[in-house]
Amino acid sequence: MKHILLIATGGTIASEQTGSGLAPRLHPQDLLRHVPEAADICILDTIQPFHLDSTNISPAHWLTLTGVIEENYEKYDGFVISHGTDTLAYTAAALSYLIQNTKKPIVLTGAQKPIGESSTDAKTNLLDSLRFACSGDCGIVVVFGGQVIAGTRARKTRTKSYNAFTSINFPEIAAIHDQRIVRYIPFREPTEEPVFYHRLNTNVFLLKLIPGIAQEAFTLAGEFCDGLVIESYGVGGIPDVYLDELDDLIKKGKTIIMATQVTQEGSDIKVYEVGERLKTRYRILETYDMTLEATVAKLMWALGQTEDPAEIRRLFCKSVNYDLLF
Repeated sequence: MKHILLIATGGTIASEQTGSGLAPRLHPQDLLRHVPEAADICILDTIQPFHLDSTNISPAHWLTLTGVIEENYEKYDGFVISHGTDTLAYTAAALSYLIQNTKKPIVLTGAQKPIGESSTDAKTNLLDSLRFACSGDCGIVVVFGGQVIAGTRARKTRTKSYNAFTSINFPEIAAIHDQRIVRYIPFREPTEEPVFYHRLNTNVFLLKLIPGIAQEAFTLAGEFCDGLVIESYGVGGIPDVYLDELDDLIKKGKTIIMATQVTQEGSDIKVYEVGERLKTRYRILETYDMTLEATVAKLMWALGQTEDPAEIRRLFCKSVNYDLLF
């Protein structure tokens, strides 16, 4: 029987009603009391490094989770992280960059309703996550609503429904039906040894373009960030009125990433003149088919490893955990 570590972090799955709304109150042993079937799936140990609504989770918590997994990596066959849904996709993406070439499954899950409610999805999600953690597969994934999604491809697309997460621009890794795992993407074990990273540069800002945004917004964003993600329209481009500000940011050595506000199909900034000039004049990086969550986490990771522009470019363009196909 596989030996799994359940890492509890709070979230809706562990919440109870208070006078001010739902708040995380349950500890990992409380969760397991609701799923006695877990004892038939694996041997379980638990740990609770923090206890938060996921709205309060920050990059420092991503590093904490990385440390917990690194410290326990040789002791367990797999890891399940119970997490709030609101920032779960960010955490899944960040762990994909902080823990690379893992030969063991690292599964993130949560719930749309607390585990103590009669109509909860928490029990199914938790048991499915334990099953996948015992499957012999590897990699960092989100298991939710019967879907198994690559950690860099998950996005929360529904606020209340049980099928809360969607795999963006990439097929689901697998589905779980009636306690059976049906794999869609062939299993691929890394040939390299696992690598744990311990540094992030969180001086990253996401600027969403809207018609009429002040030119000063670019300047102000650049004052406190080392990396700027510009969430533009369509396949990507910058309005003419912001080119002087963009020139200044480039001269100051800021790393600029062009993303798109459109969820599906990604960026392609060479299509239109407003984007092509960015490619030729500034050699701006773009997200292609990456999610915004993965883009932000990957930029923090790349900037945390080096200050060399060429190396930042190489790291950002390197495909990790199915995050980038171009």
